[in-house]
Amino acid sequence: MFKKILVANRGEIAVRIIRACRELGIGAVAVYSEADRAGLHVQAADEAVAIGPPPAIESYLDMDRIVAAARATGAEAVHPGYGFLAENAEFARRLEREGIVFIGPNPDALELVGDKLRARAAMEKAGIPIIPGMKSAAGDASETAAAAKRIGFPVMIKASAGGGGKGMRIALGEDDLVPALEAGRREAKAAFGDDSVYLEKLIEDPHHVEFQVLADNRGNIVHLFERECSIQRRHQKIVEETPSMFLDPALRQKMGKTAREALRVSAYNNAGTVEFLLDKDRNFYFLEVNARLQVEHPVTELTTGVDLVHQQIRIAAGEPLGLKQEGLQQRGHAIECRIYAEDPANNFLPSSGKILAYREPSGPGVRVDGGVYNGWNVPLFYDPILAKLIVWAETRELACARMVNALRDYVILGINTSVPFLRDVISHPRFRDGDTTTGFVKKYFDGWKEGKPGPEVLALAMAAAALGGLDRPRGGLSGARREADGAASPWLSLGNWRIGGKS
Repeated sequence: MFKKILVANRGEIAVRIIRACRELGIGAVAVYSEADRAGLHVQAADEAVAIGPPPAIESYLDMDRIVAAARATGAEAVHPGYGFLAENAEFARRLEREGIVFIGPNPDALELVGDKLRARAAMEKAGIPIIPGMKSAAGDASETAAAAKRIGFPVMIKASAGGGGKGMRIALGEDDLVPALEAGRREAKAAFGDDSVYLEKLIEDPHHVEFQVLADNRGNIVHLFERECSIQRRHQKIVEETPSMFLDPALRQKMGKTAREALRVSAYNNAGTVEFLLDKDRNFYFLEVNARLQVEHPVTELTTGVDLVHQQIRIAAGEPLGLKQEGLQQRGHAIECRIYAEDPANNFLPSSGKILAYREPSGPGVRVDGGVYNGWNVPLFYDPILAKLIVWAETRELACARMVNALRDYVILGINTSVPFLRDVISHPRFRDGDTTTGFVKKYFDGWKEGKPGPEVLALAMAAAALGGLDRPRGGLSGARREADGAASPWLSLGNWRIGGKS
């Protein structure tokens, strides 16, 4: 087992991985940009290393700086989390050359599944159903327009080098195609350093269902069932749950078998997710393999009892998979809501600024994977996710009720967040009925506006304004981190303080 792991990420996922390292008795090294100097993940780690200015291209995407940090601290392995370099085969190869373990798929598998076009070709060859679309990257406008006509409008523009909704655009007709292509290429370049995109036939109002899969280095592969991920905004997931209400046992078994085959075809190892789209007739099509830990992994953990980050680390350390397919089962129902710093009433525009008051919900069956605290200044440079709120209950009906109550108890003041929007989504009768296709938000929440806040929230807002915020991290992260490069000192965790006498 490793003695020290560097976490090449930030925010809530970095905190999640650091906690897993602590549970396994492994030292954790954080890296941080200038914007994240006082970040919760920096305070949670045993060591922290500055890696550059706020723009990700000069810090979290800079391979040289991350490798240098790993070598300087003696880290034997790097966990990339998700986003940034998590699906970058070049980074995985670079670490391999340096004698540092990449906690993720091997570079060849990462290269294959990370190229959506190559992955589609491999799956089609293996007899796995794929969505009709281009077999090579889009070229100039006239060439792409001809391909779109062959496929048939509407079409989806997708980045070939990454996922997570980045670079995705819809073209309903010829007039939409060029602007959508240009926008998709710009976003793909910014997110993955590669502006190549391709076209797929748009399956209208589908269910987006993914299967969590684990594969060790000895050819053992299991799936840990599905996650329904259809509640999305701007092609990015905001609510996930398991089990899916859309699958019956026979379809679940068939899709799980297909997901395992997709990893076998890819010679894949470590954790991954095989994503599918299902049409209204329950025909399913391979979408992509996300070669990393997923944001929504906690719902699988709560219903199977398997810690996915522990599994990732153990597999990367060369341990055999201690799980058998026949021994895995789901219990109860889990739902996750992604808590974003954004304004749902204004096209989900990112929101930045100082958090003046922060209170996480708690109680039976409630879990928060957070990365912020009172007084934290939310930067504009990165994905706006602040935390993930996850609930578990014996039934879906109880899980929905538990999530609504937890969202009511979740207080974040000083910035706009998705909390009130998510509360209305989970409360909606069509959501309660399981009508959770990718068109849900547009169909039922177009033009959504927030209702009047309750008296408790107003009172907290006034108190926060009077006190100017409470600069105190939460989450029990009181580990004794060794300072490096002038990182946040222990005084940061003490909040507003003074030594005797008058202030």
